[in-house]
Amino acid sequence: MTTISYPPKPSPGDRIAVISPGAGLPGLFPRPFELGLERLRKEYGLEPVEYPTTRTMGATPQDRAADVNAAFADPDVKVVMASIGGDDQLTVLPFLDRELIRANPKPFFGMSDNTNLLAYLYNTGIVGYHGATVMTALGRPVAMDALTQDSLRAALFTSGEYELRPAERWNDVDRDWADPATFEAEPPSRPGTGWTWTNADRVVEGRSWGGCLEILGWLLMADREIAHDLSRYDGGVLLLETSEELPSSEEVFRTLRNMGERGLLQRFSALLMGRPKTWTSSAPTARRRPTVTPPDSARRSCARCGRTPPTPRSSSTWTSVTPARSWSSPTAVSYGSTARPGASPSRTDAEPPPPRAP
Repeated sequence: MTTISYPPKPSPGDRIAVISPGAGLPGLFPRPFELGLERLRKEYGLEPVEYPTTRTMGATPQDRAADVNAAFADPDVKVVMASIGGDDQLTVLPFLDRELIRANPKPFFGMSDNTNLLAYLYNTGIVGYHGATVMTALGRPVAMDALTQDSLRAALFTSGEYELRPAERWNDVDRDWADPATFEAEPPSRPGTGWTWTNADRVVEGRSWGGCLEILGWLLMADREIAHDLSRYDGGVLLLETSEELPSSEEVFRTLRNMGERGLLQRFSALLMGRPKTWTSSAPTARRRPTVTPPDSARRSCARCGRTPPTPRSSSTWTSVTPARSWSSPTAVSYGSTARPGASPSRTDAEPPPPRAP
């Protein structure tokens, strides 16, 4: 199993690198980005540092990789956060300097397309954090979600266990960031429905790994950052989300089936599945489209592997509430840390707990 280290935590007053390894969307939508930067300063006491491609759409993979390398190399920067996701970060990976990054470990926060960099850091031996990008979690209209705010603060500054709790409300409808009216009211939300458990007859403890299902599929196809020695994932907890592109239930099933055929699924002892987004402004009737839900697809795929892992599936899992996503979770979960799904509220470790007495 890969040896994973916990990078040093920042302190209020430290500098935070804000990078765009997936897409320079801050250049197209400055309002949520500036709002997110302001909250990094006021809510968390961190000083954002931008890089040449942070606000540049169409930047080359080499230039985006140069920003990632520079952020990790800068001794004055103590933490790194993605501005947002994208769909092209896969092409950045070959230009990253693994030895430089390994020698300068720092907490990295991102989700969606940033699954690429999180997987890269995992293989480099550095714990990352799945969740909390600048434009989505921090750039939420009117105010950050309270649970997002709390869990991000814990992930940034504290050590030890953090207990994940069901969200009281969740959102699925996105609004146009180009419309100033979007930022006059909080995103519409619906009451949370609690967590749904499958095979919750035992507590499983394991290292977390995963991310956006579509990105994991791309990594498998490109043969990047998913180990050929699958024993690295033995006993782990698989984290999965789907993107705002609304992959069909059959696409989800086929990706999971192929992961199972490769022998990857059966390595994990548990699955945390995020509530999928079912609505987008470009396809407002899409919520009526699915006939098989992603969790059902997961059960079908795992059954083909000869086992069905315990599956905590909830309205509050490991990603962040954002104005452009359906994720109902308020949390940022350590990628590569210890997670304990079971029949009680899930916990994740910001750093390893002290040794237990025998």
